[in-house]
Amino acid sequence: YRSEAARRAALPAWLHAYNNHRHHTALGGPPASRVPNLSGQNT
Repeated sequence: YRSEAARRAALPAWLHAYNNHRHHTALGGPPASRVPNLSGQNT
């Protein structure tokens, strides 16, 4: 990154992709899909 501000601006999108869209074979899907109630599905 060309600056600290650019790095900070890119971090939220990277974290979202890493936690919600990256397939993890050992877990059978994205890591976030294994966390209970992460997206409020168990209210």
